[in-house]
Amino acid sequence: MILPARMQFVMNRLRERLWVKPMIACVLSVAGVALAHLVDSIPIDWKVPEIAQGSIVDLLKVIAASMLGVATFAVASMVAAYASTGQSATERAFPLVIADDVSQNALSIFVGAFIFAIIGLSATTNDYFGKPGRFTLFVLTLLTLVIVVLVFVRWVDSIARLGRLGAVIARVERAAAEAMARRTRLPCMGGMVAFGPPAGLAFHSQASGYLQRVDMDALQRIAAERKLRITLAVAPGALIVCSRPIGYVLPDGQDAGTIEPDLIAKAFTIGPLRQFDEDPGFGLVVLTEIGSRALSAGINDPGTAIVVLNAVYRIFDAWTHPDFGVEPEHERVEVPPLSLDDMFNDIFPPLARDGAGVLEIALHLQWVCGELGRCGDPHLRAVAQRQADEALARSAAALDFAPDLAQLRRRHADYWGPA
Repeated sequence: MILPARMQFVMNRLRERLWVKPMIACVLSVAGVALAHLVDSIPIDWKVPEIAQGSIVDLLKVIAASMLGVATFAVASMVAAYASTGQSATERAFPLVIADDVSQNALSIFVGAFIFAIIGLSATTNDYFGKPGRFTLFVLTLLTLVIVVLVFVRWVDSIARLGRLGAVIARVERAAAEAMARRTRLPCMGGMVAFGPPAGLAFHSQASGYLQRVDMDALQRIAAERKLRITLAVAPGALIVCSRPIGYVLPDGQDAGTIEPDLIAKAFTIGPLRQFDEDPGFGLVVLTEIGSRALSAGINDPGTAIVVLNAVYRIFDAWTHPDFGVEPEHERVEVPPLSLDDMFNDIFPPLARDGAGVLEIALHLQWVCGELGRCGDPHLRAVAQRQADEALARSAAALDFAPDLAQLRRRHADYWGPA
């Protein structure tokens, strides 16, 4: 099921809150006990086995005694994994790790099972159920045990990887690739391409921070109702300040309606942090941070930086081979396209600077730039060659061993010709 963009954005933020799924599990647990009592009130002669109250009580005691400890252990393991993410990768990857569905589902099941056992135990010991109700509660208890066991086994396998550097890189790559795929399908977020210098009445944001989302449907609706054209000056990921305009409004003819910049500005979601949803550049920045940290003197892990460069290559390789495209839906809204120069400047200069004296990194960086330059896009080739030239210049100043530098120059010449 494909959710509307606004709802999807809200759902993604809720996934980053640990209390949401456990709360839902608790509500379902209470509903399960209520269901067992409801069965008693149905005027049907139930042909069900007689379940001894003591057997249900014993099962519920086992669940109640164990699930609280398991839930506490789960929280401790998740907190340790989250702390490991900040130390080994980068704090910017934290929202992706905390949104891990397997861990959240496991914690929710453990807490929900504990609540179910406590409520079911209290109701059973007070003779709250008749024969049908006890049978229903017994079935629900067995089902709870099966679910707990299955979830626990799956969670143990997942928690061993949660917070590990390789898993974090994979999550960041997936988030960046998904955001890039959305921009490939809708290059200007469903709007028209903004050409030339902006014109019209500028409108500003009353808040400062990072632009997280633009409600294109709302902008299109406002523009259509008032016969306006709206040109955005920023895209998701931009740092917004009150003194700089975030867009421009231009009347589309003599019968245009009243321009209300404050109403238009409400379509922009601004927060203190960048989000991965509609900002492909943020995923690339986070990958670069992980690679730069790995190349620091204290860590000295070139292999991780190479993994990051491979991830960057896969993201841009998929971007250069789009499988689909969608016609613009918002013909009255113009949006600046993604800037290759900005994205490449976010990635390659930091890695080239930190890995200038490491031959393996310098060679692999030339390989990534060279292979991307072969995609057939002249603009991408020019941008990639500029980054390759700058990286070569950095390494030429950092490498002391002449044969290493000669090997790097040969790699550069294989793609771009003699320097």
